[in-house]
Amino acid sequence: MKHKLILIGCGGMAKGHVSRFESLEDRLEVAAVVDINPEKAQAVSDLLPNHPPAFTDYHDALPHGDVVLQCLPHHLHAACTIDCLNAGKHVLAEKPLANTKEECLAMMEAAKRNNRTLMVAYCMRFDPIVREMRRLIKEKVYGECFQLSIWTEQLTIKEDAPWIHDRKTLGGGQLFSHGCHYIDLMLWMMGKPVRGTHTSTKLCTPWMDREGTSNVCLEFENGALGYHFGTWGARGTKLGYSFHAHCEKGMLEYNRSENRLYLRGNIAEHIPDTAEDCREYILMDLQQSPSKPTREEMSHFLDCVDNGTTPETTPEDSLTGLEVIWELYNAEEESRLADFSAIPVDF
Repeated sequence: MKHKLILIGCGGMAKGHVSRFESLEDRLEVAAVVDINPEKAQAVSDLLPNHPPAFTDYHDALPHGDVVLQCLPHHLHAACTIDCLNAGKHVLAEKPLANTKEECLAMMEAAKRNNRTLMVAYCMRFDPIVREMRRLIKEKVYGECFQLSIWTEQLTIKEDAPWIHDRKTLGGGQLFSHGCHYIDLMLWMMGKPVRGTHTSTKLCTPWMDREGTSNVCLEFENGALGYHFGTWGARGTKLGYSFHAHCEKGMLEYNRSENRLYLRGNIAEHIPDTAEDCREYILMDLQQSPSKPTREEMSHFLDCVDNGTTPETTPEDSLTGLEVIWELYNAEEESRLADFSAIPVDF
């Protein structure tokens, strides 16, 4: 079956998604595009080979398709997604799922009531190197992982999208909007967190109502640690997007700028004032065939719709990650350790 997709929201995220459609043309046709700004909607339509009709109200577009890619500002996720589910559409919803727990639960209830697929667009879970890194950690190929660290350093101002600056419409700050990807990955790779801390600042990101730079430290049930540093204020970077997993027999490194997975190992016990010899092994190299996790994400979504199967990135998992973030925010405001004992984690 070839699905007809309605693309709702034609801002920066939507334009980034357009490339996925061409590679899935045998399974998918964009049947309508929607944005309250008619120029933005038409600009995205013009990028697509079939130039689908452009609408300013998503209700008018719903008769044109059976599946929806929802790419709206965060505060609009819940109402639109629920309307689409009630209209009988399957929905791939951009992250984060919604800005409140109540909205998330209402979306999940609408999906269940209408027997429709609701999947959350955590595309990083479909990155082949991330998936291999998780396998190596879960199967303890290099022993126990005792520290997982993730850095995401970028400059995000978005003067043409002021909703991103406001905590009410964004749902929080950099951690909630972008860091939710990496909190999700840490739980997916490492399991249940038991406690943690969040420290943050608006320094040098004055356009942000809440934090523009975020540091998260987590302790997991098995004693392992996790760290995420994210900033929207980077004017330069060395790490960029990097994942480091320290294991008993070496360190796994995903260098996204190189699209390679490394094992760095064979370090002898440290001796002061001597150089440390560390051997480097390339475990996975996608430099010549760059991974397209959004394409794999959309393909998986269509598989779930066709087969009636549960998505890998469920709204339940998404809500779990957001509850961790909300508890981190609350603990930061109250100057205490975050306690995750009441949050169920079953990834």
